[in-house]
Amino acid sequence: MTLVGGGALPDGDLAAALALAPTCVAVDGGADAVLAAGVSPAAVIGDMDSISEGALARIPADRQHRIAEQDSTDFDKALRSIAAPLIVAVGFCGLRIDHQLAAMHTLVMRPDVTCLLVGAEDIIFLCPRQLRIPMAPGTRVSLFPMGAVTGRSEGLTWPIEGLQFAPDGVSGTSNRATGDLMLEMDAPAMLCLLPRSFMAAVAEILQALPEPARWPARAAPRRAPQAS
Repeated sequence: MTLVGGGALPDGDLAAALALAPTCVAVDGGADAVLAAGVSPAAVIGDMDSISEGALARIPADRQHRIAEQDSTDFDKALRSIAAPLIVAVGFCGLRIDHQLAAMHTLVMRPDVTCLLVGAEDIIFLCPRQLRIPMAPGTRVSLFPMGAVTGRSEGLTWPIEGLQFAPDGVSGTSNRATGDLMLEMDAPAMLCLLPRSFMAAVAEILQALPEPARWPARAAPRRAPQAS
């Protein structure tokens, strides 16, 4: 499933996502961009505070799923409301940095949801328990912890085994592959950032992960009210 937010949506992003995940769902104001591209969303999810009146009028009422609470972002509302083997999320990077950070936070808070966040230069996803990706030597691999996490790697210039990763401690930005990449993590807290050219390959790999490689759902703590 392709999920479209109200952030930056460069030319070609929506088409590239739909080629991998043909069903389109818009998040609040993302519906305006979807309709402008000539796509009719299967659903719109959110508190509906940023979608235009014109877009609302063009979307059947039974496709509008309003979630009024302000304890979570619209991205979070969408991820917890969708059941799909893979969500390709576009329109959540660029423009406001706080929205980008919130989207990455949501990836960690919804570890049972397989979601690929797509930016202009990178793809971002939560590392599963184990992941293997064919990769050419020299490929940039960035690992950013969103909590305390340790792991093991094969195919990295600077191996990660023995490192205690944490947001206020060790991170793994701008590592480089020496060949095919293998990552293992002990907790659902590590974001992996790869060049966007890996979008299709990683989408296929994430969808095919066996159950033991996936993370279980966890209860999200209540958050302070926030604008979406």
